[in-house]
Amino acid sequence: MKKTKRTASIAELKARLSEFVALVKRGEEVIVTERSIPVARLAPLDSRDVTAGRVRELVRTGQLRPPGRGLPSDFMTGPMPADPVGSLVDAILEERSGGW
Repeated sequence: MKKTKRTASIAELKARLSEFVALVKRGEEVIVTERSIPVARLAPLDSRDVTAGRVRELVRTGQLRPPGRGLPSDFMTGPMPADPVGSLVDAILEERSGGW
C-alpha cells in the first residue's frame, strides 16, 4: 500500500487537527511546515510499537506479569502432557462458561 503524503502548516494543523489525525489513522503521512519549511512528520505507528506500548502499560498496572525466563527450545515440538480423562478440556470449558 502506497502511503500518501500531505503537507500542512502549523496554523492549519492546529485548526484541523482531528482531520489530519484521521488521515494518519488511514495510513497517510502529514508533513508539518513552518513558513513552508518541513519541521515535523505525522505518521501512523507501527503496530509492533502499539503492541509493545500496550504490554508495558499492562505490566505497569499489574495486569500482566512479564516472563521470568524463556520457553524451552523443544516447547513446540516436545510431547504433549497426558490428560487421559479430559480434565483440562473440562476446566477450560468451565472457565469459558463463567464469562472468561
